[in-house]
Amino acid sequence: MGTESQIGKGLPVGMRRVVTGNSLDGSANVVLDGVPPRSDAFRHIPGMVSRVVWATSATALLPFDGMDPTGAVRSIVPGTGETRFLVITFPPDSVFASSGFDPRAAAEENAKISPGLAELFEPNGMHMTPSIDYGIVLDGEIWLELDDGRVTHLRQHDLIVQNGTRHAWRNRSAKTATVAFVLVGAQRVPAR
Repeated sequence: MGTESQIGKGLPVGMRRVVTGNSLDGSANVVLDGVPPRSDAFRHIPGMVSRVVWATSATALLPFDGMDPTGAVRSIVPGTGETRFLVITFPPDSVFASSGFDPRAAAEENAKISPGLAELFEPNGMHMTPSIDYGIVLDGEIWLELDDGRVTHLRQHDLIVQNGTRHAWRNRSAKTATVAFVLVGAQRVPAR
């Protein structure tokens, strides 16, 4: 975890995270500065990197107490009113079609790195979370596939608002794609 190996277009596994807080006199300062401790490069999915940057509870409190909340995260999927800030690097889809790819080992590794989220994945990569997800493509290009088969091509700096729908992320390019996501836990109600 937290290694500085390079992936794709020179993006580090562990990006720098700067977190502000308040000193005892109430003045603002930087209280955490470094790689998010939950920065994981997958061994069984070459080029895949997951970074849990931050998390908040349903009742976030200020001032910040100085304790990094990411270590206590037991589920990547936030509960109602909770948030998760993730930065994910997706390898090209060709990685999954290579002769050396082991789906079972990849699924086991994903379950360890992405608890709560990995269990929601179907064999074809489709998944649905009870969250509203805000995303921005930081680097590369990625394709958003919805359950009706519709596909939307997204490029660097494109923005996504994913409203709890069944979807999959596809990288049809030859390079990695990195996307920042903020997941906001939502309560799912029966369709009208």
